[in-house]
Amino acid sequence: MTTDQPTNLDAHRGMAAQMATDLRLLRSEVEADQKALRTRQAELEDLLAAAPATDWHEAAEKARYLLGLLAQNLDASDLRRRKLIERVLADFRHLLGK
Repeated sequence: MTTDQPTNLDAHRGMAAQMATDLRLLRSEVEADQKALRTRQAELEDLLAAAPATDWHEAAEKARYLLGLLAQNLDASDLRRRKLIERVLADFRHLLGK
């Protein structure tokens, strides 16, 4: 289909420039969020490692955290270990009454 009106290239460039600006802003926000998350994660791990657990609930929370990290790093095809992690976490919930 043809039109009698010419394409406004300046408007197109403006939209592309705005999109590029939005993408740069979003990327920098995501990078800042990831850095903050890594900092908070290090603080949590320092706290978890600072002292031995005082009861089974604390020990289970530490194990849950570690199992969550392990699960994040498993291959998608490693269904056997994923299922094992799920079962151990279910055992914790059951035995600790949560």
